Amino acid sequence: MAELTFRQKWLSRPLYRWAQKALPAMSETEREAIQAGDTWWDAQLFTGRPDWDSLLQTPPARLTAAEQAFLDGPVQTLCGMLDDWRIHWQDHDLPPEVWRYVREQKFFGMIIPRHYGGLGFSAFAHSEIVRYISSRSGTAAVTVMVPNSLGPGELLMLFGTDEQRERWLPRLADGRDIPCFGLTSADAGSDAAGMTDTGVVCRGQWEGRDVVGLRLNWDKRYITLGPVATVLGVAFKLTDPDGILGGERDRGITLALVSADTPGVTTGERHLPSMQFFQNGPIRGRDVFVPLDAIIGGEPMIGQGWRMLMTALSAGRGISLPSLSSAATALTAHTTGAYARVREQFGLPIGKFEGVQEKLGALAANAYVVDAGRRMTCAALDAGHKPSVISAIMKYHATERMRESVNHAMDVHAGKAVIDGPSNYLGSLYRAVPVGITVEGANILTRNLIVFGQGAIRCHPYLMDEMQALADTDKARGLQAFDEVFWRHIGHTAGNTVRAWWHSWTGGIFARAGRAGKARPHLRQLTRYSAVFAVTADVCLGSLGGALKRKEMLSARLGDVLSELYLLSAAVKRWHDEGREAADLPLLDLSMARGLATLEARLDEVYANLPNRPLGWMLRFLMLPLGRRHTGPSDALVQRCAELLLTRSPTRDRLVAGLARGRPGDGLATLESAFAQVEAVAPLVDRLRKAGGLDLETAARGGCSTPRSGPGCSRPRRPWRPWSPSIRSRRGRWKAKRKARVGGGRRRRGRPASRLSRAATRTPCSQGMPGIRRRRNAARRAARRSTWPGAPRARVRSEASTRCS
Repeated sequence: MAELTFRQKWLSRPLYRWAQKALPAMSETEREAIQAGDTWWDAQLFTGRPDWDSLLQTPPARLTAAEQAFLDGPVQTLCGMLDDWRIHWQDHDLPPEVWRYVREQKFFGMIIPRHYGGLGFSAFAHSEIVRYISSRSGTAAVTVMVPNSLGPGELLMLFGTDEQRERWLPRLADGRDIPCFGLTSADAGSDAAGMTDTGVVCRGQWEGRDVVGLRLNWDKRYITLGPVATVLGVAFKLTDPDGILGGERDRGITLALVSADTPGVTTGERHLPSMQFFQNGPIRGRDVFVPLDAIIGGEPMIGQGWRMLMTALSAGRGISLPSLSSAATALTAHTTGAYARVREQFGLPIGKFEGVQEKLGALAANAYVVDAGRRMTCAALDAGHKPSVISAIMKYHATERMRESVNHAMDVHAGKAVIDGPSNYLGSLYRAVPVGITVEGANILTRNLIVFGQGAIRCHPYLMDEMQALADTDKARGLQAFDEVFWRHIGHTAGNTVRAWWHSWTGGIFARAGRAGKARPHLRQLTRYSAVFAVTADVCLGSLGGALKRKEMLSARLGDVLSELYLLSAAVKRWHDEGREAADLPLLDLSMARGLATLEARLDEVYANLPNRPLGWMLRFLMLPLGRRHTGPSDALVQRCAELLLTRSPTRDRLVAGLARGRPGDGLATLESAFAQVEAVAPLVDRLRKAGGLDLETAARGGCSTPRSGPGCSRPRRPWRPWSPSIRSRRGRWKAKRKARVGGGRRRRGRPASRLSRAATRTPCSQGMPGIRRRRNAARRAARRSTWPGAPRARVRSEASTRCS
């Protein structure tokens, strides 16, 4: 062993021993979950100095010609076959012709490569298709989504043997087999380590031969497609009590594929998840014997089941539920904006009331941010990344913002959305929200334990290396590695502290922003809070150590900060990728204002709840010197974004693009038609209101409607200008006003010469314009005769104009 340096002996070694004691014990499932997947932009945010130019230059997700053709063809046809009311309240399932069509068009094989008979689509195409279908029917979307997400297909592609792929993937692609995956045990829930499902290595009969295999017993529930599945993926704890395979007795969580017709397998019962009628139910197995090659990946993958699941989930969780949530936020923004424009109360569209505009602003911001995050995550997946932390961020925040948007939409629609029926386009979506909140990692668990708990270890530039050094069984080698990485960590934290303090005290005006045009001020703020977050995370990790794992509320708030930084980065990138449209800038401004207020609130809550109070006071003084400066969007900004939903425009079209439109005669189609018609006649309605009413008689009296025959107004009145724009001087304007008052002077073209004529032309009467002119001229002559030389001309109103007024 080399002699220790002064730093290693007197500084690093005591810190090494202290850190070993402070480091919490990590279970095998936790270690495998942390090691699954990889990092991407989340790691940049943890550094405190994100490279914005590299993010903006990342190619956006795009559809290929084949993917676009599939979206324009089979997807459109499928949506035309779906009647959500009939699915929910009459058939309680998809119609047989729909099941047949999704098999024929290989909807179940979107992610399976072409050489296995699948479609071989990208993550973005998968997301776009699920998003489009879910805007028409949630039941159909879930049915299509699950086989392409966490299930046998993806696990086989990632970990299966060549023989397994050749056997199963073509059958899954063309729909001959319908897959499901059983993970949730009846008594374990989210605690995978506590599952009671077992597999025992033994010998048994298989197709007339004596082979080494597994005897499985399981009881799974909440399994989507379980009642109709023909091939089941099952997770269980494998043991080898007789040592047939050699090695340890307990082999860990393992995954296997089992045909539904295998003796001992029970399927067919149904759950009813929140009144949603996609196929879901329990699957059970009693003494089910399968050969050893039923293990996904074969014998080498024994005990690797949890890592396999987390790796697959790191991709699938970033596509499925974010796509459903993106469709829901866009659909609620689209329908609520249209309804608030069409529906009137107290003589005004309800969208003109500020209380409704507040909800519309939140709907617009949620639709913009959630879809921005979905697109950026799909771009990362298509680039080959499997960002597990980002997928958890998207799952949690997309579904939470979906819940907020659906609640706002229900508030604005009120009784229209409460009373169920074929024309209610929100009721089913409202009931489906808890399903998205619960599946693929319950939101409470995801927020409190996964986003920051895993993110701090995976995304931090030094923490993972430090933990590996502390876990090294060779103490000398571990101390050497710890010494090298720890002091780099200290230098990194010191630099971030100075940078965060400087940006906080200068308002971030000197922070790095990249080449982002009018979004540069927003990126400066994100750079500032990235540095603040990095320092705050290091201080919390250093002061609490392993106790931070148990401080779930602190961990959740730190996770919220990381999540907001990611979603706001995605919002800026979306604005950049869509051509930096000036008309879309209010949506970005609103999203940033809401997000920055959340960032400051969560950081302030962390500082207020740190157990080491002096440390909390110091952090607040350094990082939030003036307290919470971002208080959310202004009322004017919220109203501008609300108006974007109330009026048809290219910005609105971009915001709600990619949604299925209503079928002829259904509630959504009726709303869209009414919205288009209200927009078309809006100028005429405004003129009618200014005339004092909306009936034709009042309109005729007010000059907004010209009778086709009979006496009345034959022409619209000309607007009167008190003076010509060419008269610039104050004296000239005064003279023009005086001439207009007394009726003298030279008449200007297009302007009445006197106040009498203004009164006459302002309010037309039923006797017609010729009669008005005769009486006006007679009154003018009488007024001039009644004056003496040198006296000012009197202000006289004609009899005709008096009657007209």
